[in-house]
Amino acid sequence: MNHIGTQYIETDRLILRRFELSDAPAMFANWASDDEVTKYLTWPSYTDVSAVEQKLEQWVSRYTDADRYHWAIVLKGNGPEPIGSIGACHWHEDGEVPEIGYCMGKRWWHQGIMSEALSAVIDFLFHQVGIRRILALHDVNNPHSGDVMRKCGMKFEGIREKAGQNNQGVVDMACYAIEANDR
Repeated sequence: MNHIGTQYIETDRLILRRFELSDAPAMFANWASDDEVTKYLTWPSYTDVSAVEQKLEQWVSRYTDADRYHWAIVLKGNGPEPIGSIGACHWHEDGEVPEIGYCMGKRWWHQGIMSEALSAVIDFLFHQVGIRRILALHDVNNPHSGDVMRKCGMKFEGIREKAGQNNQGVVDMACYAIEANDR
């Protein structure tokens, strides 16, 4: 494995880039303040942009870590503002297997945008970093997240009962994975 940190990725419709402190107003407006977006996430909606600024300060400072993979999702033709976030939120199996997490403003849901972003991140982690396996989990009550995982070639591995906690409480989690030789 060759950790190289968060690198710029471009797809047909998207730019995946590092977050910047100046992204706080867009992050707040586009997804971080929306209870519907954060319903199945592990952090509550933000109530003011200053809290988002503090979170971005933490994220930006971690870009010096070679094993930090966290992208702002920018839709081409929509200006420079991010519409969502995707990254390796946890590492399993002695730091060898990342768990991918993502969220995006509801205005952009059901347009294939997150599938495009996830596919690009999977390819990057397999081909640039040398990861051998990638995991993703979702609350079983959020099946659209599983749809994204399946569209990207991830395979359902089962339900982990009461394995997660989010804004709904303690929840069952559906687990998906993909191996490098599957791509």
